[in-house]
Amino acid sequence: MKVTLTRNFQYLMLIAAAIFIAFPFVWMVLTSFKPENEIVHFPPTLLPSKMILDSYIHVWSRIPFLVFFKNSVIFSFSVTLISLLFDSMAGYAFARLSFRGRNKLFLLVLVALMIPVQVTIIPLFIMLSHFGWLNTFVGLIVPRATNAFGIFMLRQFLVGLPKELDEAARIDGCSEFRLYWQIILPLAKPAIASLALFHLMYNWNDLLWPLIITSTEDMRTLPAGLALFMGQHVVEYGILTAGAAIATAPLVIAFLFAQKYFIQGVAFTGMKE
Repeated sequence: MKVTLTRNFQYLMLIAAAIFIAFPFVWMVLTSFKPENEIVHFPPTLLPSKMILDSYIHVWSRIPFLVFFKNSVIFSFSVTLISLLFDSMAGYAFARLSFRGRNKLFLLVLVALMIPVQVTIIPLFIMLSHFGWLNTFVGLIVPRATNAFGIFMLRQFLVGLPKELDEAARIDGCSEFRLYWQIILPLAKPAIASLALFHLMYNWNDLLWPLIITSTEDMRTLPAGLALFMGQHVVEYGILTAGAAIATAPLVIAFLFAQKYFIQGVAFTGMKE
């Protein structure tokens, strides 16, 4: 009886947490189907009196939404792919190779985890200005080419893989890169899928970095473009919520496809052999 009550309480807490987390998203989606006068009506209502698609139709003509969307795809997917490559290589080196100064270098990675991103923005802005990379995809992507969290996460996952794999592969004449690429990486699919989702979500939703580095409308990403639209025109909440709902859809789809690997990666990262 006590076990049943505890389990029911746990389910109840999980349901309450799920409702609390999902409510803003549900509110945003339902608001995008409301007429503009109903959105600003007080007291607000959750359900629209009638569902219309005007906001989803106008979002493509009132703002350069397709340009913002394209820029977000280029920025976030490029950063994700490049980061996965460099993070996995660094994580492999820290986890599977023995070299002088390995622990000290990994300590620097841990220190980098503690530095707020905002602290590095001004030095990076000055550096990119000297390179002539402001308002370019190169300037957006290159500073995000690797990530301390990604290195740490993959290193923790790779440490848990049996060392006998490396020894057997080297005895068979396997090169170090082939060992990394054909043996270790396939075994690290759950961690890599989880990290890919983290990178994609973080860069897709990032507002501050694209807002600072880009200065023209044709280079804005979705968060930066929608934020500036609010300041340049009368705030049309229907169009903004429709744009935000469309912008959120790729992340939801990506999570649904990577859900299995995401759960495995989070569950097994940091486990020892």
